[in-house]
Amino acid sequence: MKPFMDENFLLSSETARELYQGHAAKMPIFDYHCHVSPREIAEDRRFESIAQLWLGGDHYKWRLIRARGCPEENITGAGFGKETFLRFAEVLPRAAGNPVYHWTHLELRRYFGCDKTLSPETAAEIWELCNERLAQPDMSVRQIILKSNVKALCTTDDPADSLEWHRALRGDGGFPVRVLPTFRPDRAVNIDAPGFRDYIEALGQAAGREIRTTDELKETLADRMDMFAELGCVLSDHGPHGIVFREGDPEAAYKRAMSGAPVSRDEADAYKTDLMLFLGREYARRGWAMQLHYGAMRNVNPRGYASLGPDTGFDCIGTPDCSLALAAYMGALDGEGLLPRTVLYSLNPNDNAMLATLAGCFPGGGIAGKVQHGSAWWFNDTKPGMEAQLTNLASVGVLGNFIGMLTDSRSFLSYTRHEYFRRILCNLLGGWAENGEYPRDMKTLGEMAEDISFNNAWQYFGMQ
Repeated sequence: MKPFMDENFLLSSETARELYQGHAAKMPIFDYHCHVSPREIAEDRRFESIAQLWLGGDHYKWRLIRARGCPEENITGAGFGKETFLRFAEVLPRAAGNPVYHWTHLELRRYFGCDKTLSPETAAEIWELCNERLAQPDMSVRQIILKSNVKALCTTDDPADSLEWHRALRGDGGFPVRVLPTFRPDRAVNIDAPGFRDYIEALGQAAGREIRTTDELKETLADRMDMFAELGCVLSDHGPHGIVFREGDPEAAYKRAMSGAPVSRDEADAYKTDLMLFLGREYARRGWAMQLHYGAMRNVNPRGYASLGPDTGFDCIGTPDCSLALAAYMGALDGEGLLPRTVLYSLNPNDNAMLATLAGCFPGGGIAGKVQHGSAWWFNDTKPGMEAQLTNLASVGVLGNFIGMLTDSRSFLSYTRHEYFRRILCNLLGGWAENGEYPRDMKTLGEMAEDISFNNAWQYFGMQ
């Protein structure tokens, strides 16, 4: 029987071990999509307890604790703290097969030097050990990022944001990691969402102008993109439930929404289509990449949403069929010569083959893998989910062009997800070689492991 999580964790062949230990493990990290706070990086935050660092804002862990029947007060309420940690320790041993089990123990080992497994029996000891470790000088936010071998990371930022913390980081010569903003204009696109009119007014206030028409909205967004570009932005991100493509009168829909009148689905779709075409063109002109994350059904528990708000663990996989609309959208931009580099993610794993084959329909001169099928996302960044995404991409595309992993996380300990991914990648490549499905050409395999781990993304997003 293999020991739990030794140096050969997830590496089932000699070739896989050689690929990981000799190639993938040494590569730096470019975390091109995450949700960590630029303020906490700028201020070099220190955490008082492992509960703050590990469980604050982590809806993956919250879902597990809730599944054990824990009162919400002890998860996100007044009882948050050591009790939350103990509740997490209670449920974790039962979460066999869940990636959180693996991530938890990778984080304990890599950042705290703890090789114990977390359980009710070890929880008190691990609580004290982690808190003592957090008091050490090398466990501030910046030090965690540096020891994780992160070369650059991209946060996720609203167009109305002042980006003041990015400015502070830009002027701080003492931190070598590049921290870049990502343009996330969902609230300007989602005309049928509650609060749309309030958001447009807030965006106008941030930009110092009144936004009365869709043309003025586009001018404002373009100006905000200029501000993001000044601070190094290289990509955008969108998180719609589904992709739409419909002709119509976007101005009429905008005026209705801004007057407080309801907007029909057809009107909303026409507005979204028009604005997304504008944004795609702008990204292409600026050399930015565009990420499209779709397929999440968000806030499906009305009581949980009313109590805690968005991004608190009440989302699930949706099943919208976006293939026709997505192809039409990309085709329209490509027909104008203005399709940006595009990364496609669906929360529904049944879309894997569609996305990988659709990506191959839009090659770009001089850009390897111009349109990408993005890494297994959210509920899919599991061992079987990553294996399925990688295998599917390899079977219908060019795996060697893949831009690899990201954390998509709010936690500064989540960089171990890159290790998790790299081990799974190397095990897959090594297995093909061991099974005679690919030559044991260690030069080519090693280059592929290094490229997918880091080099491809660094080049794809123009980071040279």
